[in-house]
Amino acid sequence: MRDRLQDQRGSGTVLALALIMVLLTLLGAIQALSLVAASSAQAARGADLSALAGADAARGLTAGDPCAVARALAARNEVELTSCTVTGTHGTEVLVQSAVPILPGRFLNIETSGLGDLSGLVSRSTARAGPPPT
Repeated sequence: MRDRLQDQRGSGTVLALALIMVLLTLLGAIQALSLVAASSAQAARGADLSALAGADAARGLTAGDPCAVARALAARNEVELTSCTVTGTHGTEVLVQSAVPILPGRFLNIETSGLGDLSGLVSRSTARAGPPPT
């Protein structure tokens, strides 16, 4: 009986280390999902606000070119406006597309990670503002 207990010695440590590794992996996955969710929400918010601001400018409620106004508002919200189109029967409808990097800028310059170029990981969103379609 005593010899059997000697063979099992240290197995609790290995089990605890395995449990810690599983928990760290789960925390990493949760962190990655939260980064994706946050950048997706930021892209959608930026697209919505930019489209609304552009539509206000297209209707004459604010001064300026609709796409320039939308681009300026997107920049203030740290969103890249990838396209802006003024459409509609009276030129009062604005369609915008936006992009936000998933990883913060400080993580994109890590060349020693071996993961390659991560700057292409972006959340994209599209928004339309103007009178309802008829």
